Amino acid sequence: MNEMRWELVEGKIGVTLLKFALPFLLSSFLQALYGAADLFIVGRFSGSEAVSAVAIGSQLMQTITGIILGISMGSTVLIARKIGEKDDASAGRAVGTTALLFFLLALCLTPLMYVISEDLVRFMETPPAAISDTLVYLTICACGIPFIIGYNAVSGIFRGIGDSRSPMYFIALACLINIVLDYVFTGMWDMGTAGVAAATIIAQGASFVVSLFYMMKKGLGFPLSHRHFRLYRAELGRILIVGFPLALQDALVNVSFLVITAIVNTMGLIASAAVGVVEKIIVFAMLPPSSFASAVATMSATNIGAGKRKRAFHILWYGIGFSLVFGVCFCLFAQLMPTCATALFSADPAVIEASARYLMSYSIDCILVSFVFCMNSYFSSCNLSLIAFAHSMVATFVIRIPLTYLLSKTAGSDLYHMGLAAPAATLVSLFICLPVLYFMKSLRTD
Repeated sequence: MNEMRWELVEGKIGVTLLKFALPFLLSSFLQALYGAADLFIVGRFSGSEAVSAVAIGSQLMQTITGIILGISMGSTVLIARKIGEKDDASAGRAVGTTALLFFLLALCLTPLMYVISEDLVRFMETPPAAISDTLVYLTICACGIPFIIGYNAVSGIFRGIGDSRSPMYFIALACLINIVLDYVFTGMWDMGTAGVAAATIIAQGASFVVSLFYMMKKGLGFPLSHRHFRLYRAELGRILIVGFPLALQDALVNVSFLVITAIVNTMGLIASAAVGVVEKIIVFAMLPPSSFASAVATMSATNIGAGKRKRAFHILWYGIGFSLVFGVCFCLFAQLMPTCATALFSADPAVIEASARYLMSYSIDCILVSFVFCMNSYFSSCNLSLIAFAHSMVATFVIRIPLTYLLSKTAGSDLYHMGLAAPAATLVSLFICLPVLYFMKSLRTD
């Protein structure tokens, strides 16, 4: 633990950030592959109804996962700050509070998912032929909510103490189990939607159990006993101050994507398919900036806890620099060879061309989010996640959704113009974030 803390607060910033971010990147890639495997297997061995059901159901489950991830970030930041302060007692209370908080979340969210599943299916305008399969998928996946919550709680704790590798191993195990069971349940046993859903919760359960036993065996580097496992008011408050705005932000942003999908669907089948193709590509393009942002959150929080605010600010700009390398490269690729990417997901020439034009404009966002994602993480490490929440809401609901709707109704506009709504919204966020950073300059001293 002391060696890990030393590296975070004393080691070379660039090298340490890379070492910490790469496991985040691999974990995120595996999670994306995890979801893609379900669609690939069910698409190969089942009908279009099952494909639609898994696509819709997984989108709804991703909203739940996003809420959990937001709250877990609050735990990560708090634990990292206490590690930086060398306050073992508070770190133990933070871990105990995290465990009990997430246990209560599991008790609430699991039955809630059963109660509202039918309403959610109707809200998504699910095709009639896919309603039954979607309900089956959601019902089975609801059983796995405690495992999702448990895994993210353990991963948040590990990342808080500076260990980003262990969560990567846990998600790799889940990904492997999921792919194998997808093939067995759906490919060999013809279980369809129920098969991929069952494979998902078994994989999640295995990952959580292994991660929990590993944490118990390895320890956390500071004393932890049964007396720590209660809701401490101070620690709970700090977790929610950071985590709740991020959780709410993620939930609302996911809702906004559903609204944008509905708007695009009014433009016809080609446009709808093209946007779906680009969203698959963008998920992978956003992994590097998202991973570096996660690393910035933990490293900055640890250094702020150690009283090194100037170093924390430097970490922010290193994170932005690394993210920009990936963002610029992907944007250039999308401008020069967009059909090379879009042709991987469709054989229809019209869809390939339409999605290529959408990707060309949307890809500009990969440069801008390199700044905004890392800034959001820095704000969170300073207990200012409300700023991230506020500018994200303005960018999404004041700029992106209205602009997408306006362009969809404007004569002569195509998907290239609609793709500009994403970078336009992120640019607004950047204009809000930069003045905030300027006014925080008084905190940039050790």
